[in-house]
Amino acid sequence: MKKIEAIIRPEKLNDVKVVLSDLGVNGMTVSNVSGFGNQKGYTQIYRGQEIVTRLLPKIKLEAVVSSNKVDEVIAAIIKTSKTGEFGDGKIFVYDVADAVRIRTGEHGDAAL
Repeated sequence: MKKIEAIIRPEKLNDVKVVLSDLGVNGMTVSNVSGFGNQKGYTQIYRGQEIVTRLLPKIKLEAVVSSNKVDEVIAAIIKTSKTGEFGDGKIFVYDVADAVRIRTGEHGDAAL
């Protein structure tokens, strides 16, 4: 099993959720986060003062999938969320030792 953690643009969330659901990803966790990378934020003028905003709103999507679905899920996230501009995000993949469904006590892939 692998945990896929994707940092994406907020406006791409619904499209990514639909694609992952179509691939059979049964569960995911979505969090509103802030951050910056190459995008570096932006500058705006508010009441005559220049304000530098470095932390931009992003979405962190986390899902645990079977090892045989990892490449397919990553390709789907990239295809759906890519704009070609700075700030499209990143995908991180982690090994998961075990998963346990609390309600039934199932372990491993059966718990997904």
